[in-house]
Amino acid sequence: MSSPILETHGLSVRFGGHVAVDAVTCAFRPGELTAIVGPNGAGKTTYFNLISGQIPCSEGQVTLRGSDISRATVSARTKAGIGRAFQLTNLFPGLSVLENLRLVVQARHGRGFNLWSMAIGHRDLTEEAEEILSRVRLLDQRDQVVSELSHGNQRKLEVALLIAQDPAVYMFDEPTAGMSVDEAPVVLDLIAELKQQKDRCILLVEHKMDVIRSLADRIIVLHNGALAADGAPAEVMASDVVQEAYMGRGLEGILNDD
Repeated sequence: MSSPILETHGLSVRFGGHVAVDAVTCAFRPGELTAIVGPNGAGKTTYFNLISGQIPCSEGQVTLRGSDISRATVSARTKAGIGRAFQLTNLFPGLSVLENLRLVVQARHGRGFNLWSMAIGHRDLTEEAEEILSRVRLLDQRDQVVSELSHGNQRKLEVALLIAQDPAVYMFDEPTAGMSVDEAPVVLDLIAELKQQKDRCILLVEHKMDVIRSLADRIIVLHNGALAADGAPAEVMASDVVQEAYMGRGLEGILNDD
């Protein structure tokens, strides 16, 4: 078995007297897509925030390729290889689709974060950005201002920005939320394509069981902030601890409430 890319060790966070994530220890290996599930308030997005650095942990540790990144800033974690897509789009609305993506490509290649520099050259960066836009079916919208894009196309652009970072760990928080039936398959196909990069791992917070069944190699269940189950999808769905945690309704019934 390959060594983990990402690990959390006893990871916890408290807000006043409330324990939102409770001593979660988990390892994530290359070539594996892990779905993180649980009812609303279970701690899924908070766990993501602890890993990507949006909030500091109260206790525990996050390691990336064996290095402790628990106290690193969000930008430092991004540079180290943590790539995060959010429930809400996180874009520059006044720039074009291509400009948004070129900024990320330019920064990754160490050529600064400068629009003027973008405008006067770097054809190779433009070509790389265009190739990614083609993958996410947005090349025809390359010159459109982001604020004018549909919600679904904004979500696709955010996935494109994540691909452009070329991270070791891809983190998707409900990637198809708010997308139409026609738009969602493009994003899901992209995530399935990313699974083929066997030297990366993917973490996915998701409520839709059809998405989990089609993509997940593994499911972890959070319940009241703690790790309630961890294993292959069929094994987790049938486990006694999950059935008990969800009061006999089963994991699928809880997730389909959303």
